[in-house]
Amino acid sequence: MPVSGLKKRFSVADGAIALVLLLISFVCVAPILHTISVSFSASEAATGGRVGLWPIGVNLDAYRFLVDDQAFLKAFGVSVKRVLLGVTINMAVTILMAYPLSRYTNQFRTRNLYMWLVVFTMLFNAGLIPWYMTIKSFGLIDSIWALVLPTAVPAFNVILLMNFFRGIPKELDEAGAVDGAGSWYMLFRVYVPLSMPAIATVGLFAIVSHWNSFFDGLVLINTADKQPLQTYINQAVVQIQLTNITSDQVQNMAILSNQTVNAAKILLSMLPILVIYPFLQRYFVHGITLGSVKE
Repeated sequence: MPVSGLKKRFSVADGAIALVLLLISFVCVAPILHTISVSFSASEAATGGRVGLWPIGVNLDAYRFLVDDQAFLKAFGVSVKRVLLGVTINMAVTILMAYPLSRYTNQFRTRNLYMWLVVFTMLFNAGLIPWYMTIKSFGLIDSIWALVLPTAVPAFNVILLMNFFRGIPKELDEAGAVDGAGSWYMLFRVYVPLSMPAIATVGLFAIVSHWNSFFDGLVLINTADKQPLQTYINQAVVQIQLTNITSDQVQNMAILSNQTVNAAKILLSMLPILVIYPFLQRYFVHGITLGSVKE
């Protein structure tokens, strides 16, 4: 009898936990479902606030409009270019910094000094105005490099990958030294292949950071055609830009609303991350756990 009662109490607790998790999942997914529904709904339903989690008057007018929206397509292309350049630079710098910082002081004498410099950048910030003036002094304003070079050294990612490198058995270094392997060989033929979970994790961080960033594009980019997608959406979220549109687009605007078009823009801006994340998710937790427990 006590055993059956114990099983009953456990089943009730499991059910309560499952219910709470379902509610949390619904709260997280509901805004995305609402955005999808609005983007596929009729203009009248979206403007009247009658769209919930299911589209009303299903149509593709908002997406047809975006196909002809050159400003949206250019901003999307700028963001893709930014991610390709930014992530490549981030990963190269992160790997090349993390490996020497993972060595001990008898191998790299000034290791602690450089480590403190990296940590210092995480704790203290010079401020927005010095940041802008520094970028301007290098002549980077209104160029793609203004979006990728200031964030070329992600300190948190460097520390995460460094800790992962330090967890790799040192016997591999000794075996490599006996075989005459140099530092470059050990890094790219031993450490990088063994660190794919951590590298995938910091790579995902870099992709999300570059893709979702909008403020730097707002401050550093003066030409509309050079703005990244998130900056473009941030400026267009209040009203649809009516400049440089064709007569066909003007006719389409008669059956569209700000809500449907902006919802379609938001949904399309989320798709690349939603597509990439499942491929890297299996590395994510493993990389975070192994790269965060050592000094």
